[in-house]
Amino acid sequence: MKVAVIKEGAPGERRVALVPEVVPKLSQAGLEVLVEKGAGDNAWFPDDAYEAAGATITTPDELYAMADVILTVTRPEPGRLRSGQAVIGMLAPLTEPQLALTLAELGVTAISLDGLPRTLSRAQGMDALTSQANVAGYKAALVAAEAYGRFFPLLITAAGTARPAKLLVLGTGVAGLQAIGTARRLGAQVSGYDVRPASKGEVESLGATFLELSISAAGEGGYARELTAEERDAQQAELAGHIARHDVVITTAQVPGRRPPLLVTASAVEQMAPGSVIVDMGSSPLGGNVAGSVPGQSVVAANGVTIIGAENLAATVPTAASNAYSRNISALLLSLVHEGALNIDTTDEIQAGVVVAHGGEVVHPAVAKLLADQTANQGS
Repeated sequence: MKVAVIKEGAPGERRVALVPEVVPKLSQAGLEVLVEKGAGDNAWFPDDAYEAAGATITTPDELYAMADVILTVTRPEPGRLRSGQAVIGMLAPLTEPQLALTLAELGVTAISLDGLPRTLSRAQGMDALTSQANVAGYKAALVAAEAYGRFFPLLITAAGTARPAKLLVLGTGVAGLQAIGTARRLGAQVSGYDVRPASKGEVESLGATFLELSISAAGEGGYARELTAEERDAQQAELAGHIARHDVVITTAQVPGRRPPLLVTASAVEQMAPGSVIVDMGSSPLGGNVAGSVPGQSVVAANGVTIIGAENLAATVPTAASNAYSRNISALLLSLVHEGALNIDTTDEIQAGVVVAHGGEVVHPAVAKLLADQTANQGS
């Protein structure tokens, strides 16, 4: 079976799906690895490193013609794919269900790491969302430090004392905890907030202060439930007062396939001091956690608050992000291979979450429902 690694084409995307270090592992499993020329250049993995590891460097035309399985970080070029091929990547099917439909119509098996059931212990090594969130949280703290016009740490010098920056992280999942840890290492005075009270211990274990509000969204299994409209309004009003007392705010809340929750309102931004910085990791075309944030752009509000729409931060740390992602995608691929071929079985718990299209149909229930709803809305 031929497994191919493409050169990512999305704007600003510098990661690569597979790094040279992992090639021998796939070869030992009986897979032949093809790599598009220059696929790893932006992450500092040259072609000769892939060749030394046992991969074959090919042109894009040769790669798509020969490959049985395409490995990608984001999305492939559907026009290059053919029936019988499989593609594995972070395809964001809940955000882009039409891509899933297109791949199904082409007869392509679409497998997306976005849908991995993260509570399964055997899936932990495949968890690309977690590994990439870790990288993004780290970089968010650095982006904030670079944009902030003062020091993060307490500095005592002959010229006087500089107080430490007060930094608040909203959302303390993987990305938020990494942002907290990095900001703490930079010397900031850090607080964290999450609608899940259970996250308090994790925040405090990093040396940060947990911000407690009157609104709780504790759900089953340690996950947050969706707040009601009234609860969201109360949460935002209560948060605004705390936000105003901080120099830097990092927001991390995202909901796959839906608009991220608004955590920092326009009123809250207005209450912050000039020179304050907000890094919105939830910024997306669907909206963001911060009023006025624009994906991929840095905007300065009328009162001098900088709002950074931090879209796809993991791609800005390409070597580390690619190393982690490569281990995730290879673990998933090897779990699907049986006797030299892909063995698709959607009764398996992991496959039920990641297999989006197979046999000419969209087989993932949530994605199929989204497509059905879109068709119904267009017809009404």
